Order: sequence, then C-alpha cells, then structure tokens
Amino acid sequence: MMTTTAVVSARPGVGARRRDRWFAIAMVLALGALVMLGFWPSYFGPLLTGRPLVRPWVMHVHGAVFTGWMGLLLVQVLLVSFRRVGLHRTLGFISIGYALLLVTLGLWVSFAAPIAHIRAGEWTVDQAASFLLLPLVDMLLFAGFFGAAVLYRRRPEYHKRLMFAATLALVFAAVGRIFDSSLSGFLIVWLSPLAAAMVFDRVSRGRVHPVNVVAFGIFVVAFGRILLMETAAWVTVGRALLRPFL
Repeated sequence: MMTTTAVVSARPGVGARRRDRWFAIAMVLALGALVMLGFWPSYFGPLLTGRPLVRPWVMHVHGAVFTGWMGLLLVQVLLVSFRRVGLHRTLGFISIGYALLLVTLGLWVSFAAPIAHIRAGEWTVDQAASFLLLPLVDMLLFAGFFGAAVLYRRRPEYHKRLMFAATLALVFAAVGRIFDSSLSGFLIVWLSPLAAAMVFDRVSRGRVHPVNVVAFGIFVVAFGRILLMETAAWVTVGRALLRPFL
C-alpha cells in the first residue's frame, strides 16, 4: 500500500499549483480577448459607443449569452484556483442548463444570421447555404466537448481541458473575423491557446495530456470545413436546410 508520505509527495507542490492557477486564468483571458477583438468592429464597438446596430433581437440575446459564457468560465476557474470547490460544483450544475441555452441560441442564430443577410440583399441563397456549415460545426464541437466534460467531471485534469476545448470551439467565429483573408493565420491563431496548453503540459508535467492531443486533432480536421463550405455537395445540403425559412 502507498504510504501517506508517498501520497503527499505525489501531489503537486504549492509552486506547481500556483503555476497551474495563473496559466488557467491567462488562457481564459486570452480566449476572452480573442472574442472581443474579433467581434469589436461588427458588434461590441458599435454597441459600446452608441452607434446604430440593427440586428434581429435573437442575435443580441445570443451575444449576451455567449459573452456570459466567457464570464462563467472565468468564475469557475477562479473558484477552483482558490479552492472553492463546493461552489464550483454547484455552479457547474447550473452551467449545464446554461450550455443547453447556449447551444439552442447558437443553432437559432446559425439560421437567423444568414436569413437576415439574404433578406437585406447582402447574400445570395448559395452564400448563406455555404456559411451555414461554419456555425453548425461550432455547435457540434462545443456540445461534444462540453458533454464529455460533464461525463469526466470527477476527473479534474480531464474535465478542465475538455471545458477549455469546448470554449475554444466557440472562439472560431471570432478568430475568423480577424483573419478572414488568411487561412494559415486563422488556423495558427485559433489553435494557439491549445498549443500553448500543450507546451505548458510538456514543461510542467513531462507529457502532453491526451485530451489536448485529441482536441488538437479534432480541431485540425474541423478546420477543413472551410475547404468544404463552397462545394456543390454542401451548398445543396445548406440550401435544403435553409429552405423552410426562406
């Protein structure tokens, strides 16, 4: 049997916990910064400076809920960092309902936004059908990683990385607005927080956690949707999905 001394020595030291804490906080802030930077010209800037911002009401609700998710994630990281685990778990149960709301609104806006562009004469139906692939995959990725995070909630090292991956999936749209003309820049910046997490794992623990490896592979494959969105096959599917709302 492992002795008490061995158990204690196997636990991360104070310095390691402090590094983990500040790295996790920095990563959440980095994701939040990408969201603000990406949506500043088209949404946050006009909203905060009082410029006219004509959007369907559901898009404003969507913006508030998605921004709230970033705040919720930061609060959860802070609670764990300062050992308020009980409150973290209580808030975690609430976050399940919040995530369901987020996915519902995300799917709603996935259709509402392109429909609004069509009605305003800004996009053709084919352009709207092409775009539809991007947010739908975002929602699929978020739901998948979040669902896995709930299943692994009793394994903190897995849970926190799955939550990070779920949120990184949501940041795709923001980064796409920053690098809309550079696919390589888009991919590098979008995956840079995850790459940083993998480097941090390697330096602090001697190996990259398997969740981060799997997430990285999934995101690279998912990025390929950009190459598929204008294909005739997908545009046909997208038009069929949009047809009931036209």
